[in-house]
Amino acid sequence: MSESTSHHTIETLALVGVGGFGGAIARYVAGQFVAGPAGTMLVNTVGSFALGVLVYEAVHLGRLSSAARLAAMTGFLSSFTTYSTFAVETAGLAPAWALANVVGSYALGLAGVLAGRTLVQRVGRRGG
Repeated sequence: MSESTSHHTIETLALVGVGGFGGAIARYVAGQFVAGPAGTMLVNTVGSFALGVLVYEAVHLGRLSSAARLAAMTGFLSSFTTYSTFAVETAGLAPAWALANVVGSYALGLAGVLAGRTLVQRVGRRGG
């Protein structure tokens, strides 16, 4: 591995790690306020909204650096949102509640992404 590749890899790992640390702490704190399936649904919806904003900023408007994408999207939001907790909590619910949790989580996640994208589009039109 060349020195520049090694430096790039260390920088990438550090960005993802720092973002992941922040996301994990934020997830823990959020869980202290809203526990169980409702808390998981809330953080996944908020995370989906934030991802919608960041993806649109990064991909469509080119306003996010690769370092910001690594720290915020791959690091922070990947640690903040949690599919595994969603799956375990859903498996522990009565069948009707499990179905409602799955449908609600996916619907709110998609709505969050679309709302984030729409927000960036509207703000972008006004600002530029």
